[in-house]
Amino acid sequence: MSRLNPRQQEAVNYVGGPMLVLAGAGSGKTSVITRKIAYLVQQCGIQARHIVAMTFTNKAAREMRERVGTLLKGAEARGLTVSTFHNLGMNIIRKEYARLGYKPGFSIFDDGDIKALLTDIMQKEYSGDDGADEIKNYIDSWKNDLILPDEALANARNPKEQTAAIVYLHYQRTLKAYNAVDFNDLILLPVKLFQEHADILEKWQNRIRYLLVDEYQDTNASQYLLVKLLVGMRNQFTVVGDDDQSIYAWRGARPENLMLLKEDYPSLKVVMLEQNYRSTSRILKCANILIANNPHVFEKQLWSDMGHGDEIRVIRTRNEDAECERVALEILTEHLRTQRPYSDFAILYRGNYQAKLMELKLQHHQIPYRLSGGTSFFARQEVKDLMSYFRLLVNPDDDNAFLRVINVPRREIGSTTLEKLGNYANERKISMYAAADEIGLGEHLDARFTERLAR
Repeated sequence: MSRLNPRQQEAVNYVGGPMLVLAGAGSGKTSVITRKIAYLVQQCGIQARHIVAMTFTNKAAREMRERVGTLLKGAEARGLTVSTFHNLGMNIIRKEYARLGYKPGFSIFDDGDIKALLTDIMQKEYSGDDGADEIKNYIDSWKNDLILPDEALANARNPKEQTAAIVYLHYQRTLKAYNAVDFNDLILLPVKLFQEHADILEKWQNRIRYLLVDEYQDTNASQYLLVKLLVGMRNQFTVVGDDDQSIYAWRGARPENLMLLKEDYPSLKVVMLEQNYRSTSRILKCANILIANNPHVFEKQLWSDMGHGDEIRVIRTRNEDAECERVALEILTEHLRTQRPYSDFAILYRGNYQAKLMELKLQHHQIPYRLSGGTSFFARQEVKDLMSYFRLLVNPDDDNAFLRVINVPRREIGSTTLEKLGNYANERKISMYAAADEIGLGEHLDARFTERLAR
């Protein structure tokens, strides 16, 4: 740990209670988290199976896991959990599904599944699916704030919210009948479970003796409460965050959770990481000037010992086409002048809609490139449909695959029919595929729907 600076070392070594590490961009926060995990195991005697580190993306979790793997050898790392919030929630539900009223092998709906279900509900209840995206936003917001359908309906402030709350009620009831959850349920359900069943909460608190959380400024209300419940009275945790890097308020993130920590944990130790290892002083000076305009929870000033650095150039162009042309020419000119490989260049843009024109300019100038963050082949709708058919062939009990392909091609089987089928399957403790083939289903469904299911 000799490569850590004094502030980083302080953050790694402190285990006397709750701690907040305020980590500016490029300040080595991942090193602090991974070194702290190693310190907890090797110096504090905490077994890895009692340590959980959480972040927000699978990529970040994978990187953290790999870096910890270079510090802990063999049995030292056995049982360590490094995952996203939602993966931890999924694992909790998988182990406690019965107490939540689910069958084993529950399905997780993605955005496409959710949109299809909401559209179907709205077409049946309101003879159209106008506003399905807006209603999804309402439901996302309610779930992030731990608001269940009945409470949402009771507190609806206008007709639009009332409609959204009624759809939310139908939506949640249908999900349960499908033995399915959505992304937000992966946090909501464990929190509600812990609040209502003290014995289960105690079991998980004993399982998790030390908790580390990355990107804490991006937590929403439900994630904050999940952390608070898991640490309990032990208060053994380290969270890493930076209120100046919070960009997800539109999806429920609350940077004020950093300040709330000081209220909930009066003994909270705060360590600031202000030395930047990524940029030169000139870049950081610009960044600090811009950041100074933010509403601040904590004051900090990034600095670097990497030298002053080159000037920052701002280029104005007459339109978007000229902008992309200029970017391509700048790269081409610099490549020819310095023989610097194209892999040394990067282009950042705000939205995917801007990529097409940039690609055309790069292709025109024969500049090789790789697009990062595009749609994965396996994320395409037709591929997911085909894979679901294969999954159902291999495992007829896969309800998620069944629900995805039941209307591909379209068989005019709506959410009401599938809800009844799901309830029947739950009563019989069988899969929806098996239930669709049972004679007894005819007592619950009209003959024309059983015929459609038989197709």
